[in-house]
Amino acid sequence: MSGHSKWATTKRRKAAVDAKRGKMFSLLSKEITIAVRDGGKDPEFNPRLRTVIQKAKAANMPADNVKKAIQKGTGEIPGVVIEELIYEGYGPAGVGMIVEVTTDNKNRTVSEVRSTFGKCGGNLAGAGALAFSFQRKGQFIIDRNKISEDKLMEVVLENGAEDIRTEEEYFEVLCAIADYDAIAQALERAGVEADSSELAYIPNNTVTIGDEDTARKILRMVERLEDLEDVKNVFANYEISDEMMKKIESE
Repeated sequence: MSGHSKWATTKRRKAAVDAKRGKMFSLLSKEITIAVRDGGKDPEFNPRLRTVIQKAKAANMPADNVKKAIQKGTGEIPGVVIEELIYEGYGPAGVGMIVEVTTDNKNRTVSEVRSTFGKCGGNLAGAGALAFSFQRKGQFIIDRNKISEDKLMEVVLENGAEDIRTEEEYFEVLCAIADYDAIAQALERAGVEADSSELAYIPNNTVTIGDEDTARKILRMVERLEDLEDVKNVFANYEISDEMMKKIESE
């Protein structure tokens, strides 16, 4: 998603962090295990692991949880096989959605995701159905109160940023996947903590939602998908105006 929709989603996630702390720790543990399995246990030589550990610290995840997740990745602690999967589908108004999951039970996860799509007026699509509708990019969302635009440009452009979008409340920085770690480290050196940082699916085009009822249905669907135990991220190509979003949020 883009524009105000992404910022509002980021704020909702932060506001609900305590209620969903158990799920967050579970997802972070699985992501740490996968990162170690694929790239080794030394964060200095494993950018993905370094980034996930930073997220774990920001979420106040206990150090013992991090240690156990690393040990599962190295095989020191036996564990189930964890898979990273992508599901693609469509929601109300034909909005395209990409759902990222990390799971130790593929059958359970696909059943839950398919059921949620169906209950919310959407449907799952085949693999690759949305391949040309989104681009895989590094994405950083940063509150405008944390850094000036000039300083942000100085920090990220030198490290491979492709685009900086200035919105009313936040900055959005986009980069190639290969430059994600360099920008993450540059922001850390500058003392700037992103409100959201991830390898995201950025829509090439968005569906403008002009009807409040449809907007509510889409937002409800995204929230229900995000509430599922194994869902890590939901990316969608809708756009809701600031005015409509504020009205919905105030209700």
